[in-house]
Amino acid sequence: MKDRILIVDDCPINVRILQELLCDEYELESASTGEECLEKIRAFSPETVLLDIMMPGISGYEVCQRIKSSPLGSFTIVILVSGKASAAERLKGYEVGADDYVVKPFDHDELLAKVRIHFRLRATMKELWLANQRIQEFNSELEELVEQRSSEVIATRDVAIFALAKLADSRDPETGEHLERMRNYSRLLAEEISLAGPFAEDVDQQFIENIYQSAPLHDIGKVGIPDAILLKPGRLTPEEFEVMKEHTLIGADALKEATEQGICGGFLDMAAIIARSHHERFDGTGYPDGLVGLDIPLAARIAALADVYDALTSPRVYKPAYDLDVARQMIVEEKGKHFDPVLVDAFLAREGEFREIARAGAQPEVEMAAAAAPDADA
Repeated sequence: MKDRILIVDDCPINVRILQELLCDEYELESASTGEECLEKIRAFSPETVLLDIMMPGISGYEVCQRIKSSPLGSFTIVILVSGKASAAERLKGYEVGADDYVVKPFDHDELLAKVRIHFRLRATMKELWLANQRIQEFNSELEELVEQRSSEVIATRDVAIFALAKLADSRDPETGEHLERMRNYSRLLAEEISLAGPFAEDVDQQFIENIYQSAPLHDIGKVGIPDAILLKPGRLTPEEFEVMKEHTLIGADALKEATEQGICGGFLDMAAIIARSHHERFDGTGYPDGLVGLDIPLAARIAALADVYDALTSPRVYKPAYDLDVARQMIVEEKGKHFDPVLVDAFLAREGEFREIARAGAQPEVEMAAAAAPDADA
């Protein structure tokens, strides 16, 4: 298919000269006024317009400006053909968007050479435009693929980490859906303190997501505790309790080593912190480091309250589940002792949701007097 040229000139002789010069290589159409030119551009869709300046009606300058301001103006070559040879006339032509300027009478070979050059330039520009489109499409597909693969990697990671946590948790068959509940409790507390208060600036969406993923690994270190101690139906002896305490260090060391190997990166940093410090108490009487108040990492303080609440409201080998009202009272009584006061307030603000989670996964609740309760945080 031949490239198309629209010849615009009110002089039939000039039109005929151009037609004879160009007819062998190009498909041609002609117009004698600016108005007719604009109409034929829509119907003929020429790649190049050879445009006379002085015509009846609108001038060639205005026609050129209209062509170049149209949606296809960047792809339509406009060569002004005029008997005016002054620098001012040429500059005016370029100002309205003309791609070239030819002065009458013109050399036929030179005009033909210019037309050919502009078609080559147009073809190159079209190739660049198409290449850019292909690059944009490729980038879009690549971004979608990366996003999909990233989602798959994250999903696989989360499944693997949760499966690992479940493996450790499975050694204690009476805990049920403890990990699911605890991660949800932790997220509720993190969401609440992110809204206002002294920790709002520290808790962003990434923190909330990390604690949701990390909290289930809090007791991963129990894989290193003997069954005779881990599953003992009753209180532990002081010697046995010292062994039980070691699960915080075992879990933290294992998770820290995993982060050093580049496994999940920062995701496991929080998990290691929680594993080590979720048995610390706000008043400094916890373990393994006896940290006090805000020296206890925030993620561990959150996990501590979530863990104890679930221990209270779930049956264990040494006790049935507490009534939810009793559990609430016990949490409140530990404000400033076991738990960060800010987090106790956050718990109370979201207690309705805590109760929904507890009821959804809990076995029948048994109301017990708080004074008769064994240590739920052992």
